[in-house]
Amino acid sequence: MVDEVGRDGADGGYETVIGLEVHAQLLTESKMYCGCSAQYADAPPNTLVCIVCGGFPGALPALNQAAIEAGILTGLALNCDIPAFCKLDRKNYFYPDLPKGYQISQFDLPLAVNGHLDFVSGGAQRRVGITRVHIEEDTGRLVHRTDASGVEVSLVDLNRSGVPLMEIVGEPDLRSPEEARDYLMALRQILRYVGVSTSNMEEGAFRCDANVSVRERGCPLGAKVEVKNMNSFRAVERALRFEVIRQIDILGSGGRVDQETRGWVEDRGLTVSQRTKEQAHDYRYFPEPDLPPLVISPEMVSTLRARLPEMPGHRRTRLAERYGIGELEAALLTAEREVADLYETVAATDGTDRARQAANWILNDLTGLQRARGLPVERLPLTAQQLQDLLDALDAGKLTGRAAKELLPQIGEGEAVLTAAANLNLLVLDEEDVIRGAVVETMEALPAAVNDYRAGKTAAIGRLIGETIRRTGGRASPDQVRRVLEEELSGQ
Repeated sequence: MVDEVGRDGADGGYETVIGLEVHAQLLTESKMYCGCSAQYADAPPNTLVCIVCGGFPGALPALNQAAIEAGILTGLALNCDIPAFCKLDRKNYFYPDLPKGYQISQFDLPLAVNGHLDFVSGGAQRRVGITRVHIEEDTGRLVHRTDASGVEVSLVDLNRSGVPLMEIVGEPDLRSPEEARDYLMALRQILRYVGVSTSNMEEGAFRCDANVSVRERGCPLGAKVEVKNMNSFRAVERALRFEVIRQIDILGSGGRVDQETRGWVEDRGLTVSQRTKEQAHDYRYFPEPDLPPLVISPEMVSTLRARLPEMPGHRRTRLAERYGIGELEAALLTAEREVADLYETVAATDGTDRARQAANWILNDLTGLQRARGLPVERLPLTAQQLQDLLDALDAGKLTGRAAKELLPQIGEGEAVLTAAANLNLLVLDEEDVIRGAVVETMEALPAAVNDYRAGKTAAIGRLIGETIRRTGGRASPDQVRRVLEEELSGQ
């Protein structure tokens, strides 16, 4: 049994070839072909269903323009060509949560073609071709449970049926499970930047099927195995690693890898056979007779291209160059578009010093508080204005660093920084008598440090400053404390 596969996907003269098919739910108000709400997550089962998405005979679909625009935006973000003509097709197959018995999708004339995605994996720049981007409708959901009598049953919830779905088909250019993981993370980031999908894997809004084969180097492609049921980036990497090792073992022992669909079983850490892999002709595609073909004008493409934000890779490089921050800092700050927007709003106000300040507070303090509060990754616990005011207060000497860190978890949403600091008694102490009293107490409590300082060991004043600030509850500024300490230590 092979135990390891290298990052390049090679082991014992074999090469791994991986191509990914990603389904992403689109952020639209209504479903793909009807007016039912597409926000199904918290709705009671089968309450967001009409005769169209419920598959009633004779019900006619109507195309969702917002979904078409989202698909084109995605194609443009992935450097695709947008053909002037495309059409919808019926993909015929039976499954309990597909009420019509077919899915309205796209076959030979998709919305976008011939693109690519650049990303970094293992410190190296990689490029994967994008075969196509097309739009279709999602299916319903099967809910498996045990009823009150102990019988296992499967129930159908059609709320998700008809939700706009986009499929992004990548070329088989990936060579390792790690590359597949990094590609998916880069693709997800782009979809979130463009604003076409939440791409939350745990919610099913970003789903991946992987086609993987193993071949001896220089030989033709081997049999393609499709792996399904992977619901996290880690699961994708683990499933592909298992499947690569399984196929190498089969070939190494003189066997033959069958073309099939396999499912990933997370708790067992392995893939299991589900069915023979379908071919395109199995779906009996034909043009959708109830929807006209689409003509995409150059003017429409230009208008949509103008809506594209700066892409993450370009923004990462620009922030590092403009604000003098490290590449890792820039990568973390641009992971989410909303965080990058907030950072730039604050960083652009006062040169590189402010830019570095903002980066440090976001990465070292705000993201920690974000995780502690369970906030979404795109939402920081302070607004740009609040962070700006916090840094202004630090620069003006109205807050000490210690007081600011104490204030941070207590400030309310939208609350003025200085108001919150005053209410919590955290503003810098400007009463010299109180500071001098704390200095005297510190000198009495730490006579050894006092003696060291007076003996010429000037670094000892650092301990005295820290203790004095502690005795003032973090409200005295270091400069104030140092001045008064030096006066007292010199006997003035």
